[in-house]
Parts: sequence; C-alpha cells; structure tokens
Amino acid sequence: MRHIWVINGPNLNMLGQREPDKYGDQDLESIELQIEQKAQDLDVGCTFFQSNIEGELVGAIQDASESDGVILNAGAYTHYSIAIRDAISAIKAPVVEVHISNVFAREDFRQVSMIAAVCRGTISGFGVMGYILALTALAS
Repeated sequence: MRHIWVINGPNLNMLGQREPDKYGDQDLESIELQIEQKAQDLDVGCTFFQSNIEGELVGAIQDASESDGVILNAGAYTHYSIAIRDAISAIKAPVVEVHISNVFAREDFRQVSMIAAVCRGTISGFGVMGYILALTALAS
C-alpha cells in the first residue's frame, strides 16, 4: 500500500476559528477525516502531522523521506524558511505544496514561496479541496 504524509505548519491547528473568510469554517480534524476517506478510496495510507515549530516540521519532512509523497501546507514558513526548503530538497519523496487560500491574491509577502522550486507542484486557492487534489496527484 502506498503511504503519504500530510504535514501542516503553524496556525493550521486553529482552522475553523482563524479567519474563516480566508480559511473556511472546518477544523483540522475534519479536514484530516476527508483526506483519510479519499485515501481509503485510493488505497493509500496517511500519516498526519501538525506543528507550530519549524524544527518539528523539518523532522517530520525527514521522517517522510521514504514515503510515496508528502502534502505540505507550511503556513507562514512557506515564505521564509530555508530550513524547510532544505529538508524538502534532502528527501526522496515528492512534495506537493498546498495552501487553502489563494496566496497569489493576498499580501505581497505571501506571494513568495521559498519552497515552491523544490516541490513537485503547488496547489493554492481551492480551499480544503487542495489537499484532496494533492492526494490524488501523488497517488496516481
């Protein structure tokens, strides 16, 4: 069975409470449930991880090295973390960068991704569906 990690960065534990106009009203647990349901349809196992701490995210990315793929919403670390970029570059697994909101329609600093160039692809602006799209892409 293929196995994919779903890694979420800072403040994503606040989904459902934080700026629902930008991020929707679903909490992270309900999003993970939707991903898990789609993963079962695709015969894929998932490991879920969330942290507000950059080093813990780096460790999770490294732990996912031998997996079949990583779905990564690095949150604000997307825009300035060289450590996360280097971790992505160091692993074998393909990484898909996901953002719930359309970062390219937001503040200038959010339009810069330090990790996009080392990811297989980027999905932005499709809400929770972005995770499902990333899972489907990695599973195929």
